[in-house]
Amino acid sequence: MLEEPDRPVPAESDDQDAADAALLARIADGDREALRALYARYYHPLLRFIYRIAGQLELAQEGVNDTMLVVWSNARAFAGRSRVRTWIMGIGYRKGLKLLEKRRRWSDRFRPTGADGYEPFAPSVEPTAELDLEDLLAHAMRQLPPKQRAVVELTYFHGYSYEEIAAIAECPVNTVKTRMFHARARLKELLPQLAKDEPRG
Repeated sequence: MLEEPDRPVPAESDDQDAADAALLARIADGDREALRALYARYYHPLLRFIYRIAGQLELAQEGVNDTMLVVWSNARAFAGRSRVRTWIMGIGYRKGLKLLEKRRRWSDRFRPTGADGYEPFAPSVEPTAELDLEDLLAHAMRQLPPKQRAVVELTYFHGYSYEEIAAIAECPVNTVKTRMFHARARLKELLPQLAKDEPRG
């Protein structure tokens, strides 16, 4: 079960943020190599985060590209009021929610029978106790509302503080705390039941 962190996961260094800001300044001047460097740095964190919101790998990949297109088009708009990574993940958060809504509208019109459209995002390796736990957690998180999933993902898997998540989600810090409270309560209910329902080998 996820416990409230005693302290935030160590954030990125000021040096890394300065390096990101330098890349962003070059992007604002039309430097495609700088965009490629920033894309390489944020591809996997964005992919994981948007996937957690949207629930499909294909949508997550689309979301990463949409996010980096916004970065390319709006690099000059970055005012330095947050870290570069917070700004980028905020764009990814909004893109993920839009893609999720797009998927829901499409699913409502053309809902297939016997399929929910979910694509597992997991490596092809032999199962282990650790992987089994990860699978259970992923299954449980899919049953949370998207905004609660985002808070859990950003806190425990990306190391963001509540203040940073509030900036990403454009909401008050207390709203972030409330979402985390409800998410943890729901996961506490779900995980024992999911573990009980797992087929035994």
